[in-house]
Amino acid sequence: MSGDPQSPWFVFRGNELLVFLKEGAVTRVPTGEEWAALGLPAEEPQAVGTLNGRDAWAARIADAAAGLTAIDIEPPEGMAFQGLRRLWGALDEETWKLAGRAVQIVEWDRDHRFCGRCGAGTERKAAELARVCPRCGLQQFPRISPAIIVRIERGDQLLLARSPHFAPGVYSTLAGFVEPGESLEETVAREVREEVGVEVRNIRYFGSQPWPFPHSLMIGFVADWESGEIRPQEGEIEDAGWFELDGLPGLPSRFSIARALLDDFIARRRP
Repeated sequence: MSGDPQSPWFVFRGNELLVFLKEGAVTRVPTGEEWAALGLPAEEPQAVGTLNGRDAWAARIADAAAGLTAIDIEPPEGMAFQGLRRLWGALDEETWKLAGRAVQIVEWDRDHRFCGRCGAGTERKAAELARVCPRCGLQQFPRISPAIIVRIERGDQLLLARSPHFAPGVYSTLAGFVEPGESLEETVAREVREEVGVEVRNIRYFGSQPWPFPHSLMIGFVADWESGEIRPQEGEIEDAGWFELDGLPGLPSRFSIARALLDDFIARRRP
């Protein structure tokens, strides 16, 4: 473990990150020195990368003595445990992205303490992000779930939709998980057909973004409308429609690939 007292530490209670507050606003994560001074029980830490040139570490609050579970542990004064969705935009982008990596690693490490094949206790593998079973040799790596997200164009119009869990007034691009046996392009076509009932063509790659909800890789595409009228999928899509630049609804956060897809469309069409 790094001995740098200024190393950033991403400490989780369940999926909630420990952060400093100042006048109610989130400021930063603790340093190694600050974390050690708190004396809270924690499981074995993991190296999760670097931030501002310093090694970064992650740990999960451990169940405490006297029958307490991790969720019973309250944050120290001036600090709080907050979920990453709530911290989206409160932390700077690089810190938030690394927090997303950190939570996935600590949750994977906790969930794979035992072999899924033979039930034996697993061990961390040296120099590799993996857990290995000493009995049967099964190796387990962090799980990544690929999902597509797609901007659908019809001339100068965008097809945008909102799910019931979106903030009021916010619309976004369509997205969905890849199923076994599908190519990414097949997933795009299927998800669009299922969620809004239209067919698309000319599917092309845009970019990607790791997404820690819960352990996804969002793979962005652009596609052209081919045929069909919008029919929102019941229970999944609350509303959907075609929007022009001068009538766009509320858009997703600037940190998201969904917003990058939309900003790209806007920049290409505005002088």
